[in-house]
Amino acid sequence: MKAEFSVNGTRCDIDVEPRRTLADALREDLGLTGTHLGCEHGVCGACTVLVDGEPVRACLMLAVQADGCSVSTVEGLAAEDGTLHPLQEAFCAKHGLQCGFCTPGMLMTALDLLDREPAPGRERIREEMSGNICRCTGYVGVVDAVEAAAQELNPR
Repeated sequence: MKAEFSVNGTRCDIDVEPRRTLADALREDLGLTGTHLGCEHGVCGACTVLVDGEPVRACLMLAVQADGCSVSTVEGLAAEDGTLHPLQEAFCAKHGLQCGFCTPGMLMTALDLLDREPAPGRERIREEMSGNICRCTGYVGVVDAVEAAAQELNPR
């Protein structure tokens, strides 16, 4: 089946099997390996991307369901010149990266949160990030990073 959607602002036309997941299409057909597959059951959040601005588990969405949509992946966070997004900078500075496997999903979830709530408190950040499982168990650095990015993006 044909699917046409944009990924990080670039139009993509792909021919995929009807049951191919968006995560597999992004990784294998488009070469965007930043979206990670963890549990492949929608539980861990490693594959979180934004579809039309809403966070979705790319392992649970079929690529053909993205037809006509705008998809944002972790590859689209940095500026074209390579300058990291404030969230990426904060994850580096506040040790939120850990092993890094869950980081792309965490970044996309945090981006969605900060788009909706410019200045979330620590409890709100914990609540929003609770759907992203980090097996390194280092959530303090992640919460610190999201809080720092919120302050960077929306200084009071």
